[in-house]
Amino acid sequence: MIQADVVVIGAGAAGLMCAAQAGYRGRKVSLLDHANKPGKKILMSGGGRCNFTNLHTEPANFLSQNPHFCKSALARYTQWDFIELVQRHGVEYHEKKLGQLFCDNKANDILQVLLTECEWAGVELHMSTSIERITALESGGYQLSTTLGEVRCQSLVVATGGLSIPTLGATGFGYDIARQFGHTLLPTRAGLVPFTITDQLKAICTELSGTSVDCIARCNGQAFRENLLFTHRGLSGPAMLQISSFWQAGDTLEIDLLPGLDALQWLREQQAARPNIELRTLLGEVFTRKMAQLLTESWFESKPLKQYNHAELESVAERLSGWQVVPAGTEGYRTAEVTLGGIDTREVSSKTLESLKSPGLYFVGEVLDVTGHLGGFNFQWAWASGHAAGLVV
Repeated sequence: MIQADVVVIGAGAAGLMCAAQAGYRGRKVSLLDHANKPGKKILMSGGGRCNFTNLHTEPANFLSQNPHFCKSALARYTQWDFIELVQRHGVEYHEKKLGQLFCDNKANDILQVLLTECEWAGVELHMSTSIERITALESGGYQLSTTLGEVRCQSLVVATGGLSIPTLGATGFGYDIARQFGHTLLPTRAGLVPFTITDQLKAICTELSGTSVDCIARCNGQAFRENLLFTHRGLSGPAMLQISSFWQAGDTLEIDLLPGLDALQWLREQQAARPNIELRTLLGEVFTRKMAQLLTESWFESKPLKQYNHAELESVAERLSGWQVVPAGTEGYRTAEVTLGGIDTREVSSKTLESLKSPGLYFVGEVLDVTGHLGGFNFQWAWASGHAAGLVV
């Protein structure tokens, strides 16, 4: 029988942070994970450079059916706290854009910070460990039947993540634990995920695969200005990933391909200044020539600007600034960066992350119904929620 004060299930961002904090308080911590190595999602994030936080983190950057829930943890462990930790470990980093912080070197630098903290805090890390059964003890605490043998603890922390990227070991195990102890689960779906296109637009996407363009993506009252990336399967890039979290099946996306411009006014000005230039040539100065050609072939007749009357110019402007797209769906959990939905936070303490249903049971990170925007926000939620629980378990 292994006796611990705290068992943390899941050696990802939130679990490692929580384990280290609890260990520093003198708690005997066992960290268990079914994977063979810790922090796999950390290692592949940000193109292998780990977008570990965002300078502009605030509660407005998070989606939840209980939007106030994230405020307490985020206020008590901020982006500046994590940046200070990173600096203390000598990790070199830079701001890419929009407050996104990335490692200069590799994502492994962030993982090593967390593993070092766990080592200094005396955390026992057990990888390749499966959990077969969890029982609440009448005397308080929990007993876990695992491939290591029986493990007992006073506090049990579930940091198992969501369903995104199953190839990295994501499962619904955390949701199963929540269900077992009487928690409500809100519907889950893939978030921060590319769109698939199956109608006639698919041919354009395939032709333009690899082409990136600045745009504003709008859906359900939300708007994001970022790049759109055409792929063989549909639409990706930061703008599409961001808006995907607000999109539901059947919804129309509105895409402004001329962000920052009044399209009609711009076309009129060009018509007055350069009446003989063809529309396709003009658009080739804004987009790639190939994209300009495909758009004009598909959407408008390309002719010299002087030959367009007001109504025709208006129609061109509307199409360029309000392109309507109805995706067939998304790529799903296979490539999604996060899982929307999860454990209903109304049944969890916002201060301690402890279950309001089962004393001594805690939930941190992505397993909860808290999802950040793209750009380092989900890592900051992992650090903040893990830290909050680590202070009390």
